[in-house]
Amino acid sequence: MKILVGISKAPDTTTKIKFTDGDTKFDEAGVQFIVNPYDEWYALVRALELKEAAGGSVTTITIGGAEADPVIRKALAVGADDAVRIDAQPTDAFFVAEQVAAYAKDKGYDIILMGKETINYNGSQVGGMVAELMDLPYVSNASKMDMDGSNATIERDIQGGIEVLEVATPFVVSAAKGMAEQRIPNMRGIMAARTKKLEVVAAVEAEALTEVTKYALPAEKGSVKLIDPENMDELVELLHKEAKVI
Repeated sequence: MKILVGISKAPDTTTKIKFTDGDTKFDEAGVQFIVNPYDEWYALVRALELKEAAGGSVTTITIGGAEADPVIRKALAVGADDAVRIDAQPTDAFFVAEQVAAYAKDKGYDIILMGKETINYNGSQVGGMVAELMDLPYVSNASKMDMDGSNATIERDIQGGIEVLEVATPFVVSAAKGMAEQRIPNMRGIMAARTKKLEVVAAVEAEALTEVTKYALPAEKGSVKLIDPENMDELVELLHKEAKVI
């Protein structure tokens, strides 16, 4: 089984977020980047489990400059066989999808797996766009996926229950929580990652359809009022008159 996994870099969740260029650009100075958790913990690990069960290969694909290489090496340390980096800045979701689709179109991948979204943009767009550009079936937000030969049974959470779908390869799927359990790279994996192939490919011509006009930080949290648990009358009055939720 031949699997392609999308890997994105994302700021560590402890990062202090700042903006530059008139609040139109994320300031990466001094930022510690990690593999996007949805890509690593769920998409990549499930791909590795499928390879271990049925054989095959797992390749990662990333759109970015050389600054993304440490993040790619982390994915290789987790267990991917090799990696591809499209040498371009990921300007928007459509641009990224165009690059992935252009690279994958003639490579014969059975499954293209990616996290449901990145934790810094939460767009959930790339997977569907890749599937459309490649004219492949797409299942989003998958929480479980089992393979029987070339057929997959996929579960995803929906309002009020679980939806079960069946799809034959090739297809595109985005992974949500539940798809797999996080793997911690061991020393052997870290050492092996240094020599695994990381192919750098020129980007294809593609148009970015959106642009950032402004970033803004969320409003600071307001003060907290602590109410004695025995004083329910005061709590009800505050919820009614100040919070106006009852």
